[in-house]
Amino acid sequence: MWPYPRIIAHRGAGRLAPENTLAAMRLAAGLGLSMVEYDVALSRDEMPIVLHDRDLRRTSNGHGNADELSFTDLARYDFGGWHSPPYAGEPLATLYSIAAFTLANRMHSNIEIKPQPGREALTGRVVAQMAARLWKDAEAPPLLSSFSEDALRAARDTAPQLPRALLLEGPLAGDWSDRMSRLGCAALHLEQEHINPRVIQAVHRKGYKIAAWTVNDAERARDLLQWDCDAVFTDAIDTLPGALQPT
Repeated sequence: MWPYPRIIAHRGAGRLAPENTLAAMRLAAGLGLSMVEYDVALSRDEMPIVLHDRDLRRTSNGHGNADELSFTDLARYDFGGWHSPPYAGEPLATLYSIAAFTLANRMHSNIEIKPQPGREALTGRVVAQMAARLWKDAEAPPLLSSFSEDALRAARDTAPQLPRALLLEGPLAGDWSDRMSRLGCAALHLEQEHINPRVIQAVHRKGYKIAAWTVNDAERARDLLQWDCDAVFTDAIDTLPGALQPT
């Protein structure tokens, strides 16, 4: 089963709102996107938080590493003001809050498990356990993805019913299919520069789906989708969906 749409909003709203925040999810919903991707890590006290970087400085007014701070510590910081004044005061999102919003608005989720060093299995386990509980009665489950095979393995063992995707950088490695099989993945998420019709056909022949990250050019997205790529992740949520509509 593959219930997911072909255009996925990267980190919620790409660059139009502070990434990985509720504000980003609201903007994506307002623009008609039906699927969002976001990164989930753990605070020191194992709260699943929606955050890409380990270091807080790029996307907040805080400092230090998120996995070394409690959720109470992290709640003091502004995760929106770095982007632009209208978003000042945006709080750190949690998997709880993003699940509540996406489920209420019938949006699909791609949860990228983003473990910090040494916490790969722990993060995979906690995120999968919570996702299974939060999406228990949902029409479609969230798709769990990660670059970390340890995290995906832990997610598989914790919630085998949730679909998983392996994230890869660079060209398609020779052992990709074996790795997918061992992890029980449903999809491969590959850097868009390394996707062509031959790669798509190879992935489909093995029975897997393939999605391209991150595609912001409409012509490139059109080519990928015409080649039968199953989905594209994009920051250009305000322009790319319209540009892909038939004229």
